[in-house]
Amino acid sequence: MRALILAAGLGTRLYPLTLARAKAAVPVDGEPLVRRTARWLAGQGFRDLVVNLHHRPETITAVLGDGGDLGVHIRYSWESPVLGSAGGPRHALPLLLDRSAERTCVVVNGDTLTSVDLAAMIDHHRRAGALVTMALIPNPRPDKYGGVLLDAHGSVTGFTRRGSPDASFHFIGPQVIEADAFMDLEDGVPAESVLDLYPRLMRARPGAVAGFVSDAAFSDIGTPADLLATSLALAAADGRRDRPRWGRGVRVEPGARVVRSMLWDGVHVEAGASVTGCIVADTVVIPAGATYADCAIVSDAGALVATPLSGVA
Repeated sequence: MRALILAAGLGTRLYPLTLARAKAAVPVDGEPLVRRTARWLAGQGFRDLVVNLHHRPETITAVLGDGGDLGVHIRYSWESPVLGSAGGPRHALPLLLDRSAERTCVVVNGDTLTSVDLAAMIDHHRRAGALVTMALIPNPRPDKYGGVLLDAHGSVTGFTRRGSPDASFHFIGPQVIEADAFMDLEDGVPAESVLDLYPRLMRARPGAVAGFVSDAAFSDIGTPADLLATSLALAAADGRRDRPRWGRGVRVEPGARVVRSMLWDGVHVEAGASVTGCIVADTVVIPAGATYADCAIVSDAGALVATPLSGVA
C-alpha cells in the first residue's frame, strides 16, 4: 500500500515563515515537518510514498530527496495551480496506482503530527466497506476547529463550522481512501474533499465516508505560535527545556542572548543581540544590539520581516 503526503498548500496561516520555506519543510524541534511525517509512515510499514508539491517545492525536495536515508522511496506529484484536498490526490493517482494492484491508499496531511495507528485504521476501513475513512478524535476546540458528525454506526453524516454548538469530532489528517472515490474528478482541476467530494459521496451512498475514532495524539502546526509551542513541548519531553534544536550553520556571538527560540539554518545572532520566544528563519542576521521578542523573523529581499506571534491568526 502507498501513501500520499499532502504538502502543496500555501501555508498562509504560517506567514511570514512561508516566505522562506514551504509549510511542510519548516523545522519542528530541528527536523523538517515533512521528514517527521515520512519517518512516521516508514515506522508504520510504508515504503512507497508520494508527496505533492506547489509552493516553494525546492525546500521540500531538498530535505526529502528520494527518501533513501529514511528507508522509503519518494516520488513527487507537481501541481500548478494548487489543486486542493481532493484535486491533489486525484492528480497523484497515477503515481499511487503505478504498477500496483492495490487500489487502497493512505493520505496524510503535511502540516500535522499525530500518532494514529494506521494498521488499525486500515482494518476498520475495510470492515466498514467505506470509500473514505477519516481519522478522528473528540473535538478538543470546537471554537477553533470545524467538526465531523457521525451516526451510531460510525458513518460520517455531515460537517460543522467552527463555533458550532453540536457535539462533533475533529479530523486530524490521516485518511484511508479507495482510488475509485477520486477517479471521477477531472484531473488538473482544483477540488475540495470536505466541501464538495465527500458530501456528494455521502449522498450517493450512505456509509461511503466513515470515521475512525481514537485517542491519538495530535499537534496542529497551523501558525508560528503553534510551531513554537510544539517545538518547545518536544524539547521539554526530551529533557531540553526551553531549548529546541537549532539548524545547521548557526552562529551566536559572545554576549548575545537566545531564549526559547528556534533558529533555522544559517542564522547569525550578532554580539549583544537578544532573541526571546522567536522563530528565526534561514540565513537571517540579527544585528548587534537588536532586541526581538515573541515574533517570527524572515529575510525578504534582503530586509528583515518580523511579525508578532500573537498577531498571526
